[in-house]
Amino acid sequence: MTRSLKPKNDLIFQLLFGNEKGKESLISLLNAVLRLVGDARIVDLSVKANIGLNKEWIKDKTGRLDVRAESKDNQQFNIEMQLTDNKNMKRRTLFYLSKLYVGSIKSGGKYEDLKRTVTINIVDFNLFDISRFHTTFHFYEDHEESLMLTDAMEVHFIEHYKFLKADYDLNDPLHRWLLFLDEKLSDSILRELIDMDPVIKKTEERLEWLCSDEETQRLYEAREHSIIERNSLISDGEVKGKIEGKIEGKIEVVLKMLIKGLEPSLINELTGFSIEEIKRLKITQE
Repeated sequence: MTRSLKPKNDLIFQLLFGNEKGKESLISLLNAVLRLVGDARIVDLSVKANIGLNKEWIKDKTGRLDVRAESKDNQQFNIEMQLTDNKNMKRRTLFYLSKLYVGSIKSGGKYEDLKRTVTINIVDFNLFDISRFHTTFHFYEDHEESLMLTDAMEVHFIEHYKFLKADYDLNDPLHRWLLFLDEKLSDSILRELIDMDPVIKKTEERLEWLCSDEETQRLYEAREHSIIERNSLISDGEVKGKIEGKIEGKIEVVLKMLIKGLEPSLINELTGFSIEEIKRLKITQE
């Protein structure tokens, strides 16, 4: 049962859940995340094809792959897998949530036609400074916690990184799906999941097929490479920012020393700045 493809790779996630073949899996995942049971469960939906899923887009380091669907009662759902912390997840989520919500009404339509929009972000990093791995957000009045302005928009964050450190319960459908997404899942637990959940069994069979498909492997490797490049750009940017911050801090110290009347030779000895650099700073100060 060794997997050569990571289910959390956004391309593979799209291929497993974001098309007609994966509709049953998507319905099961949505019911698990939204904790829907009985008559409230989603029983059918239409999956919206992602027009961005092409070879050129796969190599885009800033590209975004999400799974979109709409239920029979005109609710729209958006699921995104995000492995990299770009430091903008919260605002980015609100941006795409708002676009989806506004885009659900045609020009000249009525406000009543706006569709309830649910966004689910599965992230592989620490987002909130709390132990809970699944957080849900609505519009509530600040002083009356039970007073909701509207349920027209709903946001879920699932921090997979936290989930894998917590105790799990195989009787919980959400826990089963989050375990399935773990690329380091042991064969014994995977077999348990397959035995317990026929939809997970079907999804795993789909993943096995994708693992044997040469074109999928090629696109997967290209996508993994673009993710690595994106992570490197973020890392390089953070390092550059820290270096620039330290340099700016030292310049501020040198300027204060010049104001105090210290000689360039002494400032050079204390800070490591060259005499020429110190003299240039002195000229800008004057």
